[in-house]
Amino acid sequence: MRSRRNPSSRIGRRPTTTRDRIAAVGIDLFATRGFDDTSVDDIAEAAGIARRTFFRYFPSKNAVPWGDFDAHLAEMRTLLAEMPDDEPILDNLVAAVLEFNTFPPEVTDGHRRRMELIFVVPALQAYSVVMYEGWRKVIAEYVARRLHLQPTDQLPRTVGYLMLGVAMGAYETWLADDSADLIELLTKGSRMLYTGLSELHEPLLNGTAP
Repeated sequence: MRSRRNPSSRIGRRPTTTRDRIAAVGIDLFATRGFDDTSVDDIAEAAGIARRTFFRYFPSKNAVPWGDFDAHLAEMRTLLAEMPDDEPILDNLVAAVLEFNTFPPEVTDGHRRRMELIFVVPALQAYSVVMYEGWRKVIAEYVARRLHLQPTDQLPRTVGYLMLGVAMGAYETWLADDSADLIELLTKGSRMLYTGLSELHEPLLNGTAP
């Protein structure tokens, strides 16, 4: 695995937008009142905006935890486009995912609340599937370009699912353990992409792995 590049200031310190500000207000309300008991009107009032202004930025309450996700996907597209083509595809993908998920310590608590909503709230699961599809598409587009394929071909699609699986496994573990480091979890999960399942072994009788 190629060593990780130094995180760029663009990814680590994303500029605050109106959409992200409204999302932060909504996430705070969801955390205190519960998702189901917080309305669009509640969010608009707390953010100091009109209800119609809310819908200029979000199609529904379900979109709020994702913030300005389209802008973040555009950042990842740019990040991948800047990766050198003489480096292995997987090295670049892993480096991009690690950099994309690097953020300042002061936003960790807010990010954790956001991801807990996305992973736990049943009402958000259907919307999340759509968001995951957009994330996988960015990966598939990059792989397709490097391999002279179409993003809808099986191989780019499969790589998109594999990278998403690594990210989701890391986030689930991170959310369950306050002491865990997200980047370490992503790095550890990414190693399996290099080795495949061939290095998995049945546990020994004493409960330890070989």
